[in-house]
This record gives sequence, C-alpha cells and structure tokens, in this order.
Amino acid sequence: LLASCAAENITVVYGMEGGSISVNCTYDPWQQRWREKSWCRQLEEKRCVPVVTARPFWLPFPRKRNGTTSIRDNTHRGVLTVTMEQLKKQDAGLYQCKSSSLGETSSLRKVQVEVLTAVLETQMPEEPSAVQGISSISSGANFSAFSIIAVFLAVKFMVALLIFLTVLSLSICSCWKKRETEQEKPSWDEQQVLPFDAARDGISPSWGSTA
Repeated sequence: LLASCAAENITVVYGMEGGSISVNCTYDPWQQRWREKSWCRQLEEKRCVPVVTARPFWLPFPRKRNGTTSIRDNTHRGVLTVTMEQLKKQDAGLYQCKSSSLGETSSLRKVQVEVLTAVLETQMPEEPSAVQGISSISSGANFSAFSIIAVFLAVKFMVALLIFLTVLSLSICSCWKKRETEQEKPSWDEQQVLPFDAARDGISPSWGSTA
C-alpha cells in the first residue's frame, strides 16, 4: 500500500507483519548511472544508516542482499528496486534511496515504512462446530457405506460357499449310493451259476422244455 505526504515529499508504504514490500526509486540513467546507490534508514535528522548498497552495474549479479532486504539497480531504465521481506514491527521507520559520488549525496526518494499487524479473524464457535460436525458426518457416512459394502460382500461369499458345499455333499452322497447299489446287485455270472448247478444235481433248468 502506498500513500504520499506531499508536504514533506515522503511516500508511505504499508506492509503486513510477516509479509514483504517493494519500493522503486527512479533516477536519470544518463546522469547517475555511475553513482553509488543505497538504501538507508533515517535514525536522526542528519544521519541515515546504510542498510544495503547496490552493486555496480558492470557486475554480473546486480541484486545484492543484506538479511531480509535486497536491492537491485537497473541502470538502463534508471530504477532502483528495494525489497524488504519477512517484515517485523521494528522494521517500521523512515528510509531513503540515496545516490552518492565523491562525497556528494542526494536523496532519490524518502519512504516511510509502516508495518501492520495481521487482524485475527473473529472466532465464531458455531462455524468450527458446524464444520467439525459436517466432517464427522462425512467420515461417519463413508465408514457406514464401507461397512455395508463389506457386510454385503461377506454375506455373498458365505452364500456362495454354502451353495458350493451343498452341491459337493450331494454329489458325494450320490456317488456313494450308486456304488452301494452296484455292489448289492449280483452279476450275470453269479446269476448263471444256479441253473447249471441245478442241472448237475438233476434239476432241469426252468427254461428247459419237456417232451
């Protein structure tokens, strides 16, 4: 968030505690390209303590960092960008973008940084309980559906197993009965023994004819 204090030519920047802010300080790239740029904190009226100083534009890594504050100098566009991260309440204060060369210093921009404390959301007991109730109902419904499916599958398996055992037992009983019947029925050889034995003993076979 930005605001301006026209009387003192100060830009007010608002940031949330734990968040970050970025400030752009513009300058004439043709006149101040070679000058040293820095971000300093105004502790007294005539004392601005440097926080971080930008690297010269000819170096391959233009961004420089000091703790949670970084600075980057785009000499082609004439923009000095300062980023403050992980803001704390003690970071609030007056800062300046400064340009200096051979002992001569000029202010590019004055910035008043304000750090706001995050407003806690109003706690409403009904909503958490409702959410918890919905969550518990949902989990209970899922568990009940799973239980019903599990019971249905178990019953289906038991019925199938019972049918299989019943068919198997009937098949075994049928085989045993058939085997016992075959054992009790006399064979053809045994049936033919009696007539021949009777003929040998002087008894004519029942199917013989008399003259």
